[in-house]
Amino acid sequence: MADEILTLPAVAKALKVQKKTVDNMAQKGELLGFKVGGQWRSRSRDIDAWIDRQLADSQGGADE
Repeated sequence: MADEILTLPAVAKALKVQKKTVDNMAQKGELLGFKVGGQWRSRSRDIDAWIDRQLADSQGGADE
C-alpha cells in the first residue's frame, strides 16, 4: 500500500473483516487511527506495521 489515508471500510476490506471489528479495534487502541468528523481514519503504513507486528508475534510464539 502507498502511504495514504484509509477509511474504516477500506481498512476492513484490506484486512478482510467486518467494519465493526475494525471500529472496535480502533476504539480499544489495538489499531492506530484518528477521527475526522467522528469517523475513523488510518494511515496505510500504520496498518502495514500492525500486520507486520501480528506476523512477528505469531511466528515468535511458534518457536516457544
